[in-house]
Amino acid sequence: MGRPPAIILRQVSKEYRRDQIRIPVLSRLDLTVAEGEFLALMGPSGSGKTTLLNLIAGLDRPTSGEIIVHDLDLTRLSDSQISRWRSDHVGFIFQTYNLIPVLRADENVELPLLLTKLSRRERRQRARTALRIVGLEGREDHYPRQLSGGQEQRVAIARAIVTDPYLLVADEPTGDLDRQSAEEILNLMEQLNREFEKTIVMVTHDPNAAKRATRILHLDKGQLVDDVTRAEPSPPKVAESAASGDPPYVADLDTARRQEARL
Repeated sequence: MGRPPAIILRQVSKEYRRDQIRIPVLSRLDLTVAEGEFLALMGPSGSGKTTLLNLIAGLDRPTSGEIIVHDLDLTRLSDSQISRWRSDHVGFIFQTYNLIPVLRADENVELPLLLTKLSRRERRQRARTALRIVGLEGREDHYPRQLSGGQEQRVAIARAIVTDPYLLVADEPTGDLDRQSAEEILNLMEQLNREFEKTIVMVTHDPNAAKRATRILHLDKGQLVDDVTRAEPSPPKVAESAASGDPPYVADLDTARRQEARL
């Protein structure tokens, strides 16, 4: 039985204007992404892949068409509503990490939680749990300058997952990394997809990175030109471990949600 859709795009078009000139970027695009899918977006520069990523993440609005994420039509939300939706449900992974140099690793990860009602102790606990998930236990007190590029990207991924979003969007997440560090980051993204069932949409120019996805979408001049499904996501290990208790990350997130509900 197929998974339910997480993302639905219907006849989505996007154009920009420069003075009186119309610049079309996407043209009447239809796309469905299933829950728990790992989608790679590929194409030449100017093909529209980053624009498509931004539309799915609610960072931009289409000129026409519908974008539905988890049954919510993003095109009908106000600016404040879509901003709140992004902070609650979308984790962002950028090529350049975007860490604050004067903050420690755990403080950088904690930043998205400042918008919640969690206490300082709860925020710190969740930040350190996220760092443990990405393999940086013991590096919580390090500043970005004290970390390698691969470790900085791991901090950025921990920041992306600390709010337990159902959608992760990644724009060239391995673009600034050496091959070994890139492989480690891709292994981590696969883990988040398979074990934690995160829906991931990734823009990449790297065919080796795209091969890690369960589906590869090629865009050219704003049109879908190739759509290849590689494999179904593996059964989630989270569910399999329920008999012996949830993994620490899931348990901590559930505890934090219950505590937030009581505030």
